[in-house]
Amino acid sequence: MTKHLADHRPTSDGGRLQHFLRVERSLSSTAPRTLHQRPQSRSDDNPRLQHYLRIERGEQA
Repeated sequence: MTKHLADHRPTSDGGRLQHFLRVERSLSSTAPRTLHQRPQSRSDDNPRLQHYLRIERGEQA
């Protein structure tokens, strides 16, 4: 059983892909770099975090 004529999609010329790639190349290329390079803020108010950081650095109690 074949599909009805209204159920067949016309062949795509790749317009959606071209638009996606244009946006990806123009805007998103700086976003990961910006997020990676921004300074990390660590709160000194959290004693549990301070304990885990001490363990990560290899310090012994």
